[in-house]
Amino acid sequence: MDGRTSPGTNLDTVRRHNLAAVLGLVHRDGPLARSALTQATGLNRSTVGALVGELTALGLVREREPASSNRVGRPSPVVEADGRVVALAINPEIDAVTVGVVGLDATVRRRLRYPTGRIPTAAEAVEIVAAAIAQLRPELSAASRLVGIGVAVPGLVREEDGMVRLAPHLGWVDEPFAAELSAATGLPVHAANDANLGADAERLFGAGRGASDLVYLNGGASGIGAGVIAGGRPLTGISGYAGELGHTLVNSAGVRCHCGATGCLETEVSQRALFRVLGLEAADADELERALDAALAAGDAAVRAEVDRQIGFLAVALRNATNIFAPELIVLGGFLGALHALDPERLPRLVGEQALAASAERLSIVRAALGSDILMIGAAERAFGPLLASPAS
Repeated sequence: MDGRTSPGTNLDTVRRHNLAAVLGLVHRDGPLARSALTQATGLNRSTVGALVGELTALGLVREREPASSNRVGRPSPVVEADGRVVALAINPEIDAVTVGVVGLDATVRRRLRYPTGRIPTAAEAVEIVAAAIAQLRPELSAASRLVGIGVAVPGLVREEDGMVRLAPHLGWVDEPFAAELSAATGLPVHAANDANLGADAERLFGAGRGASDLVYLNGGASGIGAGVIAGGRPLTGISGYAGELGHTLVNSAGVRCHCGATGCLETEVSQRALFRVLGLEAADADELERALDAALAAGDAAVRAEVDRQIGFLAVALRNATNIFAPELIVLGGFLGALHALDPERLPRLVGEQALAASAERLSIVRAALGSDILMIGAAERAFGPLLASPAS
């Protein structure tokens, strides 16, 4: 062997690249006509037809006739990702473990929440997921392929092996969660920080579609995390630990955070404080929003004061994010989205008044579009990654 690549190998490499390109387009952009795929890839019709045929044979896409149109000539078949190819999505939290089944068409087919009654250990979370998979077995058996598991962790996760270095609210330190879950289920497991996965999901399928620079903030039971997309790429920092905006300073006279610092964002803006003032034990983001709406409509002064206080401190954090990252879009998920929805004009006004004018002049602040499905879709996307990169493998 002289070390040179043969022409056949070059052609095979190009074919594999084109297969990934076509599958990626159908996966991200939804059902597309063959003619649209031809235009998007720059390939000729016969090549696109051959690629679609191969992806169909692999069980990754399906073709159907388009809806009737008034166009002259034979309509181009529509290609869609096969939703029977699925991934499992996992989100361990302080009060529950959520397990979802997500199709390659980015549709959440099932989402089950398993309350724990207390903060689960990593080992208990593995047991819950294994039991959930057994419960879902009939549905999973009907799938044409189960590609693996994606996990959205509220903490610092080492990218290369899914080691949870620190999930402070869960009390997990250096837990090899991905490896243990893989051993228990026999499936490949990909774990990452929940807010980073939320940022990916919103960029690909939600409010951030088409945005190259965005900041996503997720508010949940375990506090506040953030994911940053800069220049169209995730800003992960060393080993994937970037984006901890929940631990940026917003109140120098505030209380001590569990991280050891004083006045962190998540000590001033918290779901728990909203529950307390509303008299709730627990609620999801939709239930919380309805309770806030009702309390404010009834003129509850204590709820109004707490909402105003939290929005004020959230504006400080968003000002900092705007000055540092100069994003075109800030997307708010979880209970932060519920806060923003109470007065959609207020946060943009406060941030615009406080941030550098040049950094904020093109900024939009919006609620996450994917709602309660966001972490399921983001986690599944990580599990689908190897398949999307190499469909023929």
